[in-house]
Amino acid sequence: MYDVIIVGAGAAGLTAAIYTCRKKLKTAILSIDVGGQTNLTSHIENYPGTGPMHGIELMRRFQDEATGFGAELIMGKANKVEKIENSFRVGLANGEAYDCKALILAYGKVPKSLGIEGEEKFMGRGVSTCVTCDAPLFKKRDVAIIGGGNSAVEGALELATFAKKVYIIHRRDAFRADEITVGKLKQNQNIEIVINSVSLKINGEKNVESIDVENTITKEKRQIKIDGVFIEIGYVVDTSFVQHLVKVNEKKEIIVDERGNTSCPGIFSCGDITPVPFKQTVIAAGDGAKAALECYRWLTGGKGAVLDWTH
Repeated sequence: MYDVIIVGAGAAGLTAAIYTCRKKLKTAILSIDVGGQTNLTSHIENYPGTGPMHGIELMRRFQDEATGFGAELIMGKANKVEKIENSFRVGLANGEAYDCKALILAYGKVPKSLGIEGEEKFMGRGVSTCVTCDAPLFKKRDVAIIGGGNSAVEGALELATFAKKVYIIHRRDAFRADEITVGKLKQNQNIEIVINSVSLKINGEKNVESIDVENTITKEKRQIKIDGVFIEIGYVVDTSFVQHLVKVNEKKEIIVDERGNTSCPGIFSCGDITPVPFKQTVIAAGDGAKAALECYRWLTGGKGAVLDWTH
């Protein structure tokens, strides 16, 4: 039983974890990745006190602080939340479940799902949604990347600098990415382009071993031997697994008050999954701090001061 579980490990979630841990709350962070949307920013120069740096480096600092204070990081995709008497149970796609007294939802926008067998099972075990984060893990190995936009094509080029071979799988016959970038893709000898093809299934035992694809024109099926799959098909707001507990707006964002309280006592939310304006890393971080302090106040029966000027 954790005091608090935080779903999401972006700027909001990691900041919330720093604050809950400093309040001596037993804290777990559940997430499919670390860094969230900030990872996609190659040059951040407006986060106070840090100087210009890559988004991944900034989020690594956040992670180091959160885990340094005692937060437990558990990789996996949350897909179910249940209220059980005076606690909550968060279920992961891999079948694991964790209990907590309070819950902070901070997972922002999430990568679009392919909706195929094996995708959720192998998330974090060969399936990734962040090339920049995980490409170095597949050095001299075979990988596939799925998508046809700039993020997918640029991701394939980045993967090719590490992997032995990269398959880029796209359902159409032409890429949506910039022509110059597509030109680089076609010239790279480490990349095999698999167009007019859809992914059917990701296979393996403990980790990814292959992917089944089907040609949309000929209907010919093919199994490609790989060690990893990168999904780059865009991002969405997904609150489907918590809408039975908290109120959402027309955009499916979780409605909160100024301190991060949702409509369900004991569940708090912060960052891009809420209607907070100006989706910025610094704003998400501040949002995470507020939600964490309000969570602590709730867990202690309202004893914590609303205005707390202590460090």
